[in-house]
Amino acid sequence: MTSLSTSVQTASVGSPAYSQSFPCEPATAEAGRKLVRQVLAVWGLDRIADRAELTVTELIANATRHTSCPEIRLVVRRLAPTRVRVGIVDRAPSRLPVPGRADDDDESGRGLLLVEAVAARWGYDLHGSRGRLWAKEVWAEIHDDHEGADGHDPRA
Repeated sequence: MTSLSTSVQTASVGSPAYSQSFPCEPATAEAGRKLVRQVLAVWGLDRIADRAELTVTELIANATRHTSCPEIRLVVRRLAPTRVRVGIVDRAPSRLPVPGRADDDDESGRGLLLVEAVAARWGYDLHGSRGRLWAKEVWAEIHDDHEGADGHDPRA
């Protein structure tokens, strides 16, 4: 089990973030879910943990299915008091994410559609320079639905 006692880092500038590398294999999804739930608990964002766990599960599943990378990196960033970005970095920048078109009886092909349904937005960033790309990060932003667009609780 991953301990966050020394791993969550805050800085006076920017956003707090946590990242950890894992083997690029399906079993990593469980470790990724636990890690995300722990990080969100530290940040007091338990209300979005279920959506963040689902998102991380799907992003890890995509990386394990569609890349041959031996390792992936899970990144969790706090963008605002009630908004996080979860991402998976892999070393296959030429394999860009595309939402699937699954038939009703298909057992897979809906991962990014699920991410799209639970996240405020999702996308990917390429790392490296134009001629020397070395990685991509597929990410999704998850907001607390009880917060307004300006970050204030509309019930207050």
